[in-house]
Amino acid sequence: MTTSIQSRLKGINAINVTPFDNQLEIDWESLKRNVNFLLDRGIQAIYPCGNTGEFYALTLQEAKEVTTFVTEAIAKRSLVIAGVGYDAKTASELAAHAEQAGADGIMVHQPVHPYLLSAGLIAYYKQIAASTKLPMILYVRSEQITSEVLAEVAELPNVIAVKYAVNNPPSFRKAVEAVKKDIVWICGTAEMWAPSFYAAGAEGFTSGMVNVDTERSFAMLEALQAGNYKQAMDVWTDILPFEELRETNKNGNNVSVVKEAMYQLGLISNSAVRPPIALLQDSEKSRVTEILKLWKLKSY
Repeated sequence: MTTSIQSRLKGINAINVTPFDNQLEIDWESLKRNVNFLLDRGIQAIYPCGNTGEFYALTLQEAKEVTTFVTEAIAKRSLVIAGVGYDAKTASELAAHAEQAGADGIMVHQPVHPYLLSAGLIAYYKQIAASTKLPMILYVRSEQITSEVLAEVAELPNVIAVKYAVNNPPSFRKAVEAVKKDIVWICGTAEMWAPSFYAAGAEGFTSGMVNVDTERSFAMLEALQAGNYKQAMDVWTDILPFEELRETNKNGNNVSVVKEAMYQLGLISNSAVRPPIALLQDSEKSRVTEILKLWKLKSY
């Protein structure tokens, strides 16, 4: 079972959005369309309650509802890896709920506490791991989660992968070498960094862009799996304008750009996002339109 799940993580790990209506309530119909869009295009791992899904803007109850809804909508046609986080008790509660809902695994978000120590991080992950039998993926966004911490936590029976989202390939490689257990290493910063991470040992990558266009993500995956880095960098050049726009405002545009593109393509009913992020400026919306034209995703 674990081997089967790990093999499906060695590819595109799609972080779906959480669509909202004009009142910033969850738009369940658009969420269903989003999930079906990914399924219909062959995505094998979908992550509700990820950062592209605005996890930290959801209440605890909403996070549970999103996980249940997506799990039921997918109906075992793809892996469901549910995001969990906050304090250890809350993360454990979300993990237990994901297991009850029928999810295939959990992704433990980067701890939000301002003070992190190695012993405390290890205790944090151990407490969450003990709350569920589900396979567990660690989401690393800070080098405060050291290679030594990862080496120890990876030995927990249900830890099967690390989503590494620190854009420092040497540090990533050190972590890969420190962990002796056979786990899946996932580039956590999507197509932009996937070639660098694959060269250092990654076998999968996350994607928010995949909610807009799957063809370019699969082209990147095919090139990387073939070891064809020239082809991968051709794809990289093609997606660069979109990903750079997402990185604007110190990555503050990350979700807003994806949702705006989805809205312009009719994939969701509204581009609404919840504070503390915000809608794009008119000039940024126009830039999204230009990129979609270049990609020939819609006739304007």
